[in-house]
Amino acid sequence: MRLAAAGGILLAALAPALALQPPAGAAEDKVVFTVGLRNEVDSFNPFLGIEAPSFEMWALEYDYLIGYSMDDMQPEPSLASSWETSDDGLTWTFTIRDDVTWSDGEPLTAADVAFTLNRILDGGPEAATWGSYVKGTDTITAPDDTTVVLELKRPNSVLPLLPIPIIPEHIWSDIDEKAVKTFANEPTDGDVVGSGPFRLVSGTAGGSEYRFEANPDYWKGAPHIDEVVFKVYKADDPMIAALKKGEIDFAENLNALQVQALQGEANIQAINGDSPGFDEIAFNTGAIDIDTGKPIGDGNPALQDKAFRHALGYAVDLDTIIEKVYYGAGKAGDTIVPPAYANWKWTPEGDDAFTFDLDKAGQLLDDAGYALGGDGKRTMPDGKPIGTLRLLARADSETSLKTLTFFSEWLGELGIDSKVSTVEEGRLTDLILEGNFDVFEWGWYVEPDPDSMLSYMTCDQLGNWSDSWYCNEQYDALYDQQHAETDDAARIEQVKQMQQLVFEDSPYLVTAYNTIGEAFRTDRFACLRPQPDPGGIYILQYGVYNYLNMRPASEADQCAGEEGVTQASGSNDAEESSGPSTGAMVGMGVAGLAALGGVGFMLARRRSTAGDRE
Repeated sequence: MRLAAAGGILLAALAPALALQPPAGAAEDKVVFTVGLRNEVDSFNPFLGIEAPSFEMWALEYDYLIGYSMDDMQPEPSLASSWETSDDGLTWTFTIRDDVTWSDGEPLTAADVAFTLNRILDGGPEAATWGSYVKGTDTITAPDDTTVVLELKRPNSVLPLLPIPIIPEHIWSDIDEKAVKTFANEPTDGDVVGSGPFRLVSGTAGGSEYRFEANPDYWKGAPHIDEVVFKVYKADDPMIAALKKGEIDFAENLNALQVQALQGEANIQAINGDSPGFDEIAFNTGAIDIDTGKPIGDGNPALQDKAFRHALGYAVDLDTIIEKVYYGAGKAGDTIVPPAYANWKWTPEGDDAFTFDLDKAGQLLDDAGYALGGDGKRTMPDGKPIGTLRLLARADSETSLKTLTFFSEWLGELGIDSKVSTVEEGRLTDLILEGNFDVFEWGWYVEPDPDSMLSYMTCDQLGNWSDSWYCNEQYDALYDQQHAETDDAARIEQVKQMQQLVFEDSPYLVTAYNTIGEAFRTDRFACLRPQPDPGGIYILQYGVYNYLNMRPASEADQCAGEEGVTQASGSNDAEESSGPSTGAMVGMGVAGLAALGGVGFMLARRRSTAGDRE
């Protein structure tokens, strides 16, 4: 999360002492936790949304088979009270709890789990988001109400992780493959039936406010708060002002300077938490019609040449980006696996690593045939003009705009014309799928097991999660190998080879591994924990621990009684993290046991958002 250029100035000008007000719309007899977001939900349908706030809302509404510990992210029971696998890794058996009900009173059984997973296995729209988790699965059955069995064609190294919202069969069985593409799953469609600790009662995708009511019959125990309300802000300063006034209780999307300023405020705790993600400059490597294989869109042909793309890696001053764009709260990027996952990460070294060297970039372009013409502009190898590269920045992201503005300047020094413009994220997604773009800036969260992130770069994801239209058969072969590999050391090596291929082919130039800035009012709520603990963040976690366990500040003395609470919030003296974690993560073998100490926190968070990446 980073800063709009004017944000720090306006923040400093805010009145230091503003009267504390109850959150807007909060009834006096209700305990309402109000969160300020910088990006809206793009879909309440768990098969359609791609942005981080959507995943957060699904976690409030639905349960998952497997949970994650707050301390170190190790898998732990959730809907599945236990699981086991056969010696050959081809049969996985999950035991499902028998005390869970849907919000309409119907029992949640193994049949609901099998129904959810089979929708994905069938390969319809549901598979675009979740298909990598069931890759290689032959059948998914529920032989009884408390047992789910996965029979595999080959081992799946990602299991038992299945971070997929479980939906009610008796509701969704009426929503076929065609209907699911437009099904909003909002209160306007009738009651939204889920099994999670909260129920969506108002709000629509793209709206400015979403309200959730607590589920008093939740199987883990009722939350200690009555409602959660999310308010969307289009700029940082109004959100920060609302936090200081007490109109909201929590603010995300804070940059390092805003965190620093808020740390001096009474009754506010502000932190920079570890982020297991990356930001990137992405190229259109060649969009195609996925049915015919014919080119589509209007991407610049120079960007289809990996030699051209890779040369530009030496035209990005990462030190300047970290200092001027991220205000020092981050680390220079290189590959698509962040340093939070040290065991998985491949790092280019020596002459292979990108350095800011315009002379080297120019020489590599010369060698690839992109020579300087008499007018000082580089040409294509056939002598035709390269033209002007279109650099698309996300309209709500100052980080995006500033990164591409710097990049445009460096391209100009190489004799390459470019033009920076801004576009709304929804429109950017459309342009990507149409192939009507050259360059854009965005970012990704990477899960504790990097398989999902790796899958986005495969040829199978063209027209779906792939945004650079990158396709490399050697990469795909390695992906298939690592997905079925049961030897941890062998799998880690395969994952590193994949990173090296992407680095050398350069569909992305990874710019930064950043931090996540957050702040909340300690005079209103207590018992919040970071994830991982310590060093992590307080919302947008794996799971809903804080929503379920937070209490009014008046009940702070009861924090120690909550399950696992060891570092509950409630003061301004919390340890601050200044950069990404470097804790190691080991690979998961057939037994599916992960040791995820000191790693990231996002549950299947795919595309980062304006709010999550500033």
